[in-house]
Amino acid sequence: MQTPTISPTLSPTSPTSPTYLAAELRLPTNWLDYTLLGIYFVVVLGIGFAARRSVKTTLDFFLSGRSLPAWVTGLAFISANLAATEILGMAANSAQYGAYTVHWYWIGAIPAMVFLGLVMMPFYYGSKVRSVPEFLLLRFDKWAHLLSSILFAFAAILIAGVNLYALAIVVEALLGWPQWVAIVVAGFFVLAYITLGGLSSAIYNEVLQFFVILAALIPITVLALKKVGGWDGLTDKLTQSHGDNFVTAWGGTGIGETNPLGANWLTIVLGLGFVMSFGYWTTNFAEVQRALSAKNLSAAQRTPLIAAFPKIFIVFLVMIPGLAAAALVPGFGTEKSGYQYNDAIPYLMEGLLPNGVLGIAVTGLLAAFMAGMAANVSSFNTVFTTDIWAKYVVTDREDSYYVRFGRLITAIGVMASIGTAFLASSFSNIMSYLQTLFSFFNVPMFVVFIVGMFWKRASMKSGFWGLLAGTTAAMVNYFVLYKQDIISIPTDQGANFVSAIAGFVAGAVVMVAVSLFTAPKPADELQGLVYGTRSPGMAEPPAEGDDAWYRRPALLGWGAIVLAAACYIPFSFSL
Repeated sequence: MQTPTISPTLSPTSPTSPTYLAAELRLPTNWLDYTLLGIYFVVVLGIGFAARRSVKTTLDFFLSGRSLPAWVTGLAFISANLAATEILGMAANSAQYGAYTVHWYWIGAIPAMVFLGLVMMPFYYGSKVRSVPEFLLLRFDKWAHLLSSILFAFAAILIAGVNLYALAIVVEALLGWPQWVAIVVAGFFVLAYITLGGLSSAIYNEVLQFFVILAALIPITVLALKKVGGWDGLTDKLTQSHGDNFVTAWGGTGIGETNPLGANWLTIVLGLGFVMSFGYWTTNFAEVQRALSAKNLSAAQRTPLIAAFPKIFIVFLVMIPGLAAAALVPGFGTEKSGYQYNDAIPYLMEGLLPNGVLGIAVTGLLAAFMAGMAANVSSFNTVFTTDIWAKYVVTDREDSYYVRFGRLITAIGVMASIGTAFLASSFSNIMSYLQTLFSFFNVPMFVVFIVGMFWKRASMKSGFWGLLAGTTAAMVNYFVLYKQDIISIPTDQGANFVSAIAGFVAGAVVMVAVSLFTAPKPADELQGLVYGTRSPGMAEPPAEGDDAWYRRPALLGWGAIVLAAACYIPFSFSL
């Protein structure tokens, strides 16, 4: 089977249309590719049917009965993140911004994942909450809980829609399927295996999807590097066409300097590295839910720490294809090139992969989108059922009723995701869209968590008002100050960093102000919810084998941080 060659130029086409790829990037798929795709879908449904037998209670359906080992939850944790955000979004980021993409991993993920494992999981797991918003109910009051539940449910549907939209444009482009067919097929399979087996089905499928995604990305990365003459050839081409800063992590990031990202080191460190990163990784229930399903506290703590190690290196599998696309096509992402930045991965697949490998790559992309969608849909059904419906609408019903309702709301969530999928179509870089959502929803929730966890004086009322103020400030900064050109920020990503900082500061200031004028929560109700306290009766003896040196959370956490810092060294200087 002959490998097709990449054509360096295409006829100009409007990059704003989500459907224009179909004529330009159609893959030469054959029966072998479709057979591999079919086998994958059969296995996915088989896992759903197998997991169904273990679902008897709401704890089984929404949190896998808190029975899973750390290696399973760890791989599911990273797989849930390997979605449109990771594959198309980060490759698009690399084609547009260059090697600055490493910041989303080494400073924008690893420290926050370690913080989640070492500091926050003992609070989450020890308090026995079933969701992130439920923790706010214990720490603050029902108003903070209800607002956070509504905001999270809304955000989960929007993000699930991003994955469906990305899947639809890629499948239409590569396989020629109409968008509605791609959306319905993917939505059906996600709906089927989550409805059948609940979170256990989602998690075991995510473990499978992790390896399928790697099998898709590795050939693309290796062949793309070969095409551009290796790493040296790649950096030489990009330096000539985009300048020295395009292939470094920190070049041109001094305050007042210009760079492709449109952000300086301060907004990168504070906006991305602290506010947005910690806001996403520590409060995003689509991720935290995987750790809460672990069999004990040690496994829960190790879940994000195990995930941190593959996260350090996955950046190369998404960044190199984006850089290669920018090197191979002059003006990639601009109107005259005929490509959007989102097209980096499909472009390379079309030009480099032979049949068979092509089928694996298509399956890997579908797996990535389904993993991301499943993570958000499974977290949505948990929050909507346990935090909204069971607490404020239909209370005190039998457990089986809420399992049935959880399955129903899963179907409604999938339908709503289809409805929100096309909101992403106005963004040529879907990573910008996702980062905008994170700055609106995750960052304000993070500031409420962090103040509530580390300041006993934070009052019950401060949680609601801090969350409302943070969300409002982030939206005002983006839609009013940035979009109306009241303040000048070079790029959408730079604006997201500033919006995140604005949301964090506004939320923190309002929480402090409200706390000074309202009553704090009684000290006896804060045990196990605030740093330095411990809830009586929740101490958990270590499970057999968990005291082994290589399983110690502190060693895993600090090891990941040191390794990520070391990875920065070759990218910190002009090449």
